[in-house]
Amino acid sequence: MCEGGTFYPRAARCILIRRAEGSEEAIFGVEAMKEYSTLLEEALEAWEYTRQGVVDEFSALPEKDLGFQPTEKSRTAIELVQHIVEVGTLMVGELTRADGDFQRKSYEGFLHEYGRGISAKRTKAQLLDALKKTHTEGQRRFREVGELHMLQAIRRFDGKTGTRFAWMNHGISHEEYHRGQLALYARLLGRVPALTRRIEGK
Repeated sequence: MCEGGTFYPRAARCILIRRAEGSEEAIFGVEAMKEYSTLLEEALEAWEYTRQGVVDEFSALPEKDLGFQPTEKSRTAIELVQHIVEVGTLMVGELTRADGDFQRKSYEGFLHEYGRGISAKRTKAQLLDALKKTHTEGQRRFREVGELHMLQAIRRFDGKTGTRFAWMNHGISHEEYHRGQLALYARLLGRVPALTRRIEGK
């Protein structure tokens, strides 16, 4: 279903169209996915789209609201972004290891190995910088190990085995989940989420 727009299979998402005098102009989305020769580049494009969405939603929150939490048990916006960066570095680090194995340490052990120093970043500028730099470094390392490496099996946290690509997709989904939380926080603070503003052309 693509209400108010046209669905382009190659773009894998709905694109809103402005129609005037028989012409069509895309006002949101992408015209079409780039032509990729590898599964790795396709996966990296998906991660780039998701990470940029996190950056956009976090950027839209004023510094004074970064400590907001809906309930006492909820993460603040700062803690959400710290968590996204930590898990992103964990994903890159373990998936690019030749001997990667998500059961070789506890989850806390992995965070200590890959996420050191992230909890100390608490300002908007520091966290935006961390989101961007860890993503750029992650892209470099995934390209360095290559597609064949990512097609190899790895043991997951639940003890089952799957491809490294499958776990990367899990990591991207994880970021999308928390991106949605940041958008919800914006709504609870009386603001319009970044993606909604983009759709509305604001």
